[in-house]
Amino acid sequence: MNTSVCLPAVVPVRLAVSLACALLLGGCAPGAPSLAQPDPGALPGQWPSDSHATPVTAALPDWQQWVQDPTLAQLQTQALAHNRDLRLALLRVEEARAAHGLQRADRFPTVAVGSSHARARVPGDLNVSGRPVTGSDHEVVVGLNSWELDLWGRVRSLDEAALQQYLASAAGARAAQLTLLGQVARSYLALRETDERLHLARSTLDTRAETQRIFTRRHEVGSTSKYALTQVQSLYNQAHALVVQLEQERAQLVHALAQLTGQDVAALPERPPGAAILGEVPAGLPSQLLQARPDIVAAEHQLQAAHAQVAAARAAFFPRIALTGSFGTASAQLDGLFESGSKAWTFAPSISLPILDGGRRRANLDLATVRQHSAVASYERSVQTAFREVADALSARHFLAQQLRVQQDNLQVLQERNRLAQLRYDNGASPYLDVLDAQRELLGAAQQAVQVAYALQAAQVSLYTALGGAPAGTDRQHPSAVTP
Repeated sequence: MNTSVCLPAVVPVRLAVSLACALLLGGCAPGAPSLAQPDPGALPGQWPSDSHATPVTAALPDWQQWVQDPTLAQLQTQALAHNRDLRLALLRVEEARAAHGLQRADRFPTVAVGSSHARARVPGDLNVSGRPVTGSDHEVVVGLNSWELDLWGRVRSLDEAALQQYLASAAGARAAQLTLLGQVARSYLALRETDERLHLARSTLDTRAETQRIFTRRHEVGSTSKYALTQVQSLYNQAHALVVQLEQERAQLVHALAQLTGQDVAALPERPPGAAILGEVPAGLPSQLLQARPDIVAAEHQLQAAHAQVAAARAAFFPRIALTGSFGTASAQLDGLFESGSKAWTFAPSISLPILDGGRRRANLDLATVRQHSAVASYERSVQTAFREVADALSARHFLAQQLRVQQDNLQVLQERNRLAQLRYDNGASPYLDVLDAQRELLGAAQQAVQVAYALQAAQVSLYTALGGAPAGTDRQHPSAVTP
């Protein structure tokens, strides 16, 4: 029959002595390294090309407020629901969340209920009585499985690192979402641009086809020369080639948009003339907007994770104290498990501190420190890249607006020239070659004006995404305010 065993009174004393020795050895651990911090003075204090704008404190509008074209809004909604790259980014967030849950579980003790039942026969030659003995052992216990007392913060630091990795992945998913919305907007603008250019090219092709028919008939009756007919045919072939080229570009843009949205893109509805596609991004926005940009938020969380990894590597130089124990009931008879006197318990604390490990802990600390400095450099690079992207978008918006005004003025001049050339030809004052030259330059100017107009809107998209614009419902608060 099992009996309770009392721990010797000397056990607490030995435990205290062992703990004192471990603490003495742990005193040889390296001092806490200074945490590397990003350089706040690495950036200019204001946006280039925007320094004379009146400061604005209003935040950027959400995508659903900024996008004014219903077709584009529908395509973006489809992309958010069906894009495979975004789905992978969201799954990586779930993966990081599960990994954090696993790491966080190490901070709490594991308590399990166990039951064991055994029956054994001992031969007589192994028994002092000389006779075989058959016995049973039945136990039901609640056990504590090797729970580490986190006195130095090692487990807590690992938990913090996993949490920061999870938050970084969540910010990365928001960055992927923002990138996707920008790609859809640019693809839609490129498709609308191609449609307008294709409409101009087809109209020109129809006009030149009629001109070719007239000149062919005139050549047949001998009222015009073969040279003039070949000039007309050449312009017709140029317009035809442009139509075919633009049709190919449109097909590729439709395929790209279908991949981004994950859906078949049907024929787009007609857009009313002059209807706005996007809202305006006001000038003079503060640089503090970059603090909410998802890729910078992700880099900040990666930096905090690297700090936590350094703290965990340093804590590995101190002793690890783990507790293992159980409490329950034991008896030689199954029906005696819960009778008086059947209580059984164990308590087994352990202290562990490697003395010789071949420099493993030192190398692990050096590795974590280097990764920490790399995270600082990566954070500073992310901020600098964001600032450059905003500066590029502001410059593009400024100069494209000037180019558009020049192109529109030039288009009006060429339209007047085309009218005068046709009038001079009709009155016999100039050859038809002047009309052909005027038509060719007018088509090129009209195509360029459409390209510049849509490039200006694409620059608006680039500026909005560079400033960290977010879709409706996205949390734009600073990551330090987020709690798991």
